[in-house]
Amino acid sequence: MAYSVNISVEAPIENQIQEISYDGQEIYQSPLSMSENLAKLAQKIDFSKTAVDDLKKDNGENLDKSDEESSAKDPVNYQSSLWPWDSVRNKLRNALTEVCVLHDVLVIAKEKRYMVLDPVPQENIETKAMVQVYARKKALAAAASVLLTGAERLRTSQSELVRNRNVPDFHIELLRLRQNWRLKKVSNSIIGDLSYRTAGSKYAQTGMFEVTKAEEEPQQGTSPPSSPGTGPLPKPSSALRVTVPSELQGVAYIEVLCQKDQEDLCSATINLLGSGPTSTNADVHWQQKLEAAQNVLFCKELFNQLAKEAVQLQAPIPHMVVGNQIMANVLPGIQLIIGLCHNTGTDKKPAAAPPQKSEHDHVLEHSLHQLLREVHHRNTHHPFPHPASGPLGPSKRRALAGPTAADRHELQEMAKSQTLLEQIIQQAQHFFMRLRTEYVLDTIAKEVKDPLIISHWNALNSPTQSCVKINIMTHGYDAVCRTSLIVHVGEKSLKCVCRDGRVMHMSYEPQELRDLIFCQIYQHQIAAVQSLAKRMGWQFLSNSSHLGLGAVEPLGNASSCILASPIGDRMIAVRCEPQTGVQVSIAQSPRKDFFPGQLVKERKWENLGGSFKEVRWDKMEGKNFLNKMELLMASLTSS
Repeated sequence: MAYSVNISVEAPIENQIQEISYDGQEIYQSPLSMSENLAKLAQKIDFSKTAVDDLKKDNGENLDKSDEESSAKDPVNYQSSLWPWDSVRNKLRNALTEVCVLHDVLVIAKEKRYMVLDPVPQENIETKAMVQVYARKKALAAAASVLLTGAERLRTSQSELVRNRNVPDFHIELLRLRQNWRLKKVSNSIIGDLSYRTAGSKYAQTGMFEVTKAEEEPQQGTSPPSSPGTGPLPKPSSALRVTVPSELQGVAYIEVLCQKDQEDLCSATINLLGSGPTSTNADVHWQQKLEAAQNVLFCKELFNQLAKEAVQLQAPIPHMVVGNQIMANVLPGIQLIIGLCHNTGTDKKPAAAPPQKSEHDHVLEHSLHQLLREVHHRNTHHPFPHPASGPLGPSKRRALAGPTAADRHELQEMAKSQTLLEQIIQQAQHFFMRLRTEYVLDTIAKEVKDPLIISHWNALNSPTQSCVKINIMTHGYDAVCRTSLIVHVGEKSLKCVCRDGRVMHMSYEPQELRDLIFCQIYQHQIAAVQSLAKRMGWQFLSNSSHLGLGAVEPLGNASSCILASPIGDRMIAVRCEPQTGVQVSIAQSPRKDFFPGQLVKERKWENLGGSFKEVRWDKMEGKNFLNKMELLMASLTSS
């Protein structure tokens, strides 16, 4: 009787033995990783069977209605009918089908049992002998043209190599041109742009120019006959040929002229190319030609902008624009004329030399160009922070107007901006004010020898503001006394800051400054006499800057002072008048004309100072006023 015993077999814990060496050592196999274990389990799957077939075999062909309802109610049983490896099995089956088909095709094609891969024979075309001759001739002509083209290229390169010993290479020249100018290719031609549109220019003039390769010079046999005594034609200095439009050719400059009563006071000529004769287009290098064309374009844009502003501005005396001239009033009786001069160089007759004018002003010459360039620079360099793209917003000051609580007046000042014409008129006004101030100071320095008048102009000035320091001193006595005053020269007015802190404002009339300087000169003389008297030991009794005695002065007021000797027996009275000059009188005690009588018997009254007697100042010895006063004090003290 056999008994069935259930035996449980478990997998060994240790790994499988891979190899046993001769000495009996066992080498175990390393355990499988998770991916390797998954691949091993996938190999055991039989893809010929499906889960649906197994399910049909187990349950039969006809399922009961109760089973269907139970499977519909139970989601676990319903999902178990889907096989998780269904997609993998389908892909592998499709791949196996393709490989089998490919294998069958290769076997049939290799053994040539069922398929023939030989080319299908075509009908023989009857060839004619002349056709073959023409075909060979055409082929030889094509080969010959290729060889001739290559030889021509070699010959051209060799000639260019010989020519490039004196002329730069075309591509190198084109590279240099692209580094300095804007170029673009339009329909197999290179077109450049000279305009300032990238800087926000609104001028409608186009600045297009064309760049081509310079042709070679003609051979000596084909060259036109030259006049006797002339050598061969010079070779071009560049491999490029630049063609600019006719309206941008030649030389253009802006001429600024200031007139007073139809007399030329100053002239400023803006000419970036010099006043030499214009050369032909063949002799000018492409860089010089483009610079000249851009200068013409810049001058035209500058004049167009000034003319537009002259028409729009509302001045007390309206500005006039006539042809290529703009006339504006700077000061009463003085006109500023701005003209555009453009010489295309196409005139056969030589132009007459321009009339000789007075020395031109380099400041106005530089300012007109600088003003427009500042506008272009401001359009391309906006202050940070600003958006990288999109329209720009308000300026930084207007953006901070809210946090800083700006009022209406400050907002209106932010919105104000000066035009180019207004700025150049202000600079011209300042130029005339500075010119008049220099003339007044130089004239007074020539007229007045005593004291000395020294003017120091500040080298760092703005276009509409200058400053001059005036020192009044006496030669040899500069350490005794020195009077300093500062004059600020503006656009239509002068401001003077005196030594005592007084501030005086003057108009554009030069006579007001002249009167002020003369008043300061005679006040300096009185102050210098007082300082000298202290050093000489004399006593200072009194002084007055606005003396009310004597005749009324047409200019300013008279100044005076009274000095006494160390022992009090001599007195000196000094009176300085802007119109009359310096008057010096002396008095002494005891009085020589004192006669005692019955009423006055005491001799003490004779010590009172006598009457003042005027000194013949022009007969006194001495180099200047203070030197004469020093000698006079010394003589009165010793006597």
